Amino acid sequence: MRILMILLAVIVLSACGNNESQTQDSQGANDTEHMQHDESGKLPEGLEEADDPEFPPGSKAIIQADHMEGMKGAEATIVGAFDTYAYEVTYTPTDGGKHVDHHRWVIQEELKEPGDHPLEPGIEATLEADHMEGMKGATAIVEKVEDTTVYMVDYASTLTGEEVKNHKWLTAEELAPLQE
Repeated sequence: MRILMILLAVIVLSACGNNESQTQDSQGANDTEHMQHDESGKLPEGLEEADDPEFPPGSKAIIQADHMEGMKGAEATIVGAFDTYAYEVTYTPTDGGKHVDHHRWVIQEELKEPGDHPLEPGIEATLEADHMEGMKGATAIVEKVEDTTVYMVDYASTLTGEEVKNHKWLTAEELAPLQE
C-alpha cells in the first residue's frame, strides 16, 4: 500500500511539473509559466487611485480568479485600487515564448501611446507591461475591454504558501468579500 501511495505521488507530481505551457482558456486563466512579479509596487505613469473602490486599500478579500496557480481561494490584502480601462489581450512574447491567449489584465497605462479613450476589441496595441517574460514590447490584439477598478494585491499561494507581493491586476468581479 505504501509503495502504491508513493508511486501515485510521483505520477501526480510529475504531471504538475511538466514544462508545457498552459494556454489560457476563454475565462482568462493565464499561462503562468513565465509570470513575473514586480514587488516594488511601482505604478504606471498616469494611473489614478479609485475614489470609492468596492475593496479599499488595506481591506481583505478572497481571490476568485486563477490567473496563476495557487491564486484562486487565497486571502488577499488590497494594496491599491485604481480606475482605468482593463484589457484582455492575446500576444506572442518577444522572447520567442509560446503564444498567449486571453491574458488578463493589462491596463490602459501599460500600453504604448494609449491615448485617452479605450481601445476597441480587435485593435492592435504595443504592450509596455512587464507581467510576464517577453510581454514588454509585444504586439497584442485587444480581445476585451472593461472600464473598471483594478486592484493590486498581496497574497500567499494556496499551493506553496509563498508570499506574492503587489500582484497586478484583479477586478472587483475576481474578488469576493472576506467572510469573518
